[in-house]
Amino acid sequence: MKIAFVGKGGSGKTTLSSLFIRHLAASRVPVIAVDADINQHLGAALGLDEAEAAALPAMGAHLPLIKNYLRGSNPRIPSSESMIKTTPPGEGSRLLRVGEDNPVYDACVRTVDLDGAAVRLMATGPFTEADLGVACYHSKVGAVELCLNHLVDGREEYVVVDMTAGSDSFASGMFTRFDMTFLVAEPTRKGVAVYRQYKEYARDFGVPLKVVGNKVQGPEDLAFLRDEAGDDLLTTVGHSDWVRAMEKGRPARFDHLEEANRHALETLHHTADAAYGRRDWERYTRQMVHFHLKNAESWGNAKTGVDLAAQVDPSFVLSEGAATPQPA
Repeated sequence: MKIAFVGKGGSGKTTLSSLFIRHLAASRVPVIAVDADINQHLGAALGLDEAEAAALPAMGAHLPLIKNYLRGSNPRIPSSESMIKTTPPGEGSRLLRVGEDNPVYDACVRTVDLDGAAVRLMATGPFTEADLGVACYHSKVGAVELCLNHLVDGREEYVVVDMTAGSDSFASGMFTRFDMTFLVAEPTRKGVAVYRQYKEYARDFGVPLKVVGNKVQGPEDLAFLRDEAGDDLLTTVGHSDWVRAMEKGRPARFDHLEEANRHALETLHHTADAAYGRRDWERYTRQMVHFHLKNAESWGNAKTGVDLAAQVDPSFVLSEGAATPQPA
């Protein structure tokens, strides 16, 4: 299952995504965690110290390796240089699976221990001083989008992505790559404004969206979120001494998390798991192709010097049963 956490900056999006990752790990579910936020705080939220978080390999720095591996023997893609962030898989492409070992994971994944349960962590990479004024952060998350386009995951296999804040998620087609999107909203006008904007943008693409209320302190906060989000409000999370200790670098064992907050995470898990039955791989593939053709026409053809529409394999549908060639 591919799960996204979105929300305005400061909403607690990264904290909630890290708690959900810890919950999945405690449930002994295979997890790949991806930090696709410009601020790159997911590693710290999962317990890495400053040096460990800074040492995480940047996916963007390994983009040539990622492209070359995923291209495989796909005859529609003669070179990795002609691949862009939206390039879809086709016959001969190599696919990624959650539990496997492969050169992409070797280069980009680091294992994080969470109370004896391991999760795989990948990071887009920080926006550096060298990028200022000359680069767009969305070019960095292209490595994440390309991997998601080629990733095949099954039930009770989770890829959890901490997305960039606000409506910036819509700067690429990556927002359609998820089985479930959890929007973290504070009980404030600014908090629900991002929800309304996200819902409006996502409506035409059928993006499954649920709201997780955060920093909810009482009945008035809950009533406010219910009035604003209606049936989209899934659950709420309140004050947590466990989280406060974690943010100070002194977390207790995860099973000491407050009962109400553990229940909220179980609700997220059940909701994500239920989305599996509504999967439509053909629609997923069509949306992938839609954004590829859109990007090709907008900038990709000019940048690569080739007709990127030719990369689309009309007979290929990504699915759990899709075959992938083995590395040479």
